[in-house]
Amino acid sequence: MLLNIKYFGQIAEVSQKDEERLEFSGKSISELLELLYSKYEGLKTKDFQIAQNQELVSEATKITGAEIALLPPFAGG
Repeated sequence: MLLNIKYFGQIAEVSQKDEERLEFSGKSISELLELLYSKYEGLKTKDFQIAQNQELVSEATKITGAEIALLPPFAGG
């Protein structure tokens, strides 16, 4: 499956890109995170949320969409 991965804020700084297309054969967000952690080791120390097709999801979520976003913590006000 071809995924479009989007990186924002400090996550984009770690990956040194805002977006990439990635061929992925896994089934869950946790499997994708393992791949991304091996590719960008600095991600392991960052706090972020994951969205699939613009909806926040957990690591246990099955990948069903082509767009995944890694979002840094939001500040409220």
